[in-house]
Amino acid sequence: MNIRERIEQAEKLSCSKVAQLSCNAGPREREEVKDEVRTDYMVDRDRIIHSKSFRRLKHKTQVYIKTWGDHYRTRLTHTLEVAQIAKTIGRAIGLNEDLIEAIALGHDIGHVAFAHNGEEVLDSLLPNGFKHNENSVRVLKKLERSGLGMNLTPEVLNGILYHSGFSGKGEKAYTLEGQVVKYSDKIAYVNHYIDDSIRAGLLKIEDLPATITNTLGDTHSKRIDTLVKDCIYTTLDNIEKGILEVGLSNEIEKELIALRSFLFENIYKGPILKVERDKAKFVLSQVFQYFYKNPDKLPDFYKEIAKEEGLYQGVADYISGMSDDYCLHLFNDIYVPKLVIY
Repeated sequence: MNIRERIEQAEKLSCSKVAQLSCNAGPREREEVKDEVRTDYMVDRDRIIHSKSFRRLKHKTQVYIKTWGDHYRTRLTHTLEVAQIAKTIGRAIGLNEDLIEAIALGHDIGHVAFAHNGEEVLDSLLPNGFKHNENSVRVLKKLERSGLGMNLTPEVLNGILYHSGFSGKGEKAYTLEGQVVKYSDKIAYVNHYIDDSIRAGLLKIEDLPATITNTLGDTHSKRIDTLVKDCIYTTLDNIEKGILEVGLSNEIEKELIALRSFLFENIYKGPILKVERDKAKFVLSQVFQYFYKNPDKLPDFYKEIAKEEGLYQGVADYISGMSDDYCLHLFNDIYVPKLVIY
């Protein structure tokens, strides 16, 4: 018995009967020899965290664009917070933490520069629209490793594909591990949205409706503690009843949705952020249009995609992989004069 087999045996003893065991991982698209030390989900996690796409998340917006303060979240720090919350919930329920970590680390890997602002631009420009969760799967299956993809397990890809969407309705990941990441994503981003908005001077804690703070908590740590524990106990209760679903209690989910709605209406859609969002959308749309009109300027890898799948797709793949900084650099390089002669 090698090390991987010992780990798989330990999973059988320590995980819940509803967990997705590594020894039952689905087949990869390309058959591989099993690693002698790491389980399939450990391999997937490592491939994601060592990828170029993952590294670029450090320069991609979470909510606040081009913030010069050291403490605002980026897409990378958001991803790490999601992974931490998800592993806490998963361990308490008895799920596979390696699978959870792989899904969490890869869930936003397909996000565009300037966060959802960039996503909205590509969604409006592309004939078939654009969704960051679908693009995350495309990055991992098609774009990474110069077109070979990472050859990940189906459980990881499925969890990433279905992490998006706020309510408990709609299609869910078929593993509880994937469902845990979906809820952890919401818990993380709603709470750090508050934190970053206060830091930016756009929100005071007393601005939050009292019904929400009384239920969820009046500090960052209290709110996360309330939501994490409610998710754990609600899910354990569901499992006890034979319902294989991750969830929140009705009261807590109602207040979480109310909190998100409050933040979107009063901060995200507010006049101050709208100015910056519009700037970001303008930059990204102009860069897209430049490469669409000048496909010969695309890197060779994306030229090949354009030949095989159409010019829109080739340009979208190039644009969607850019960090905020690189997109701004290209915009300046293309449109801003380098020398003024008087």
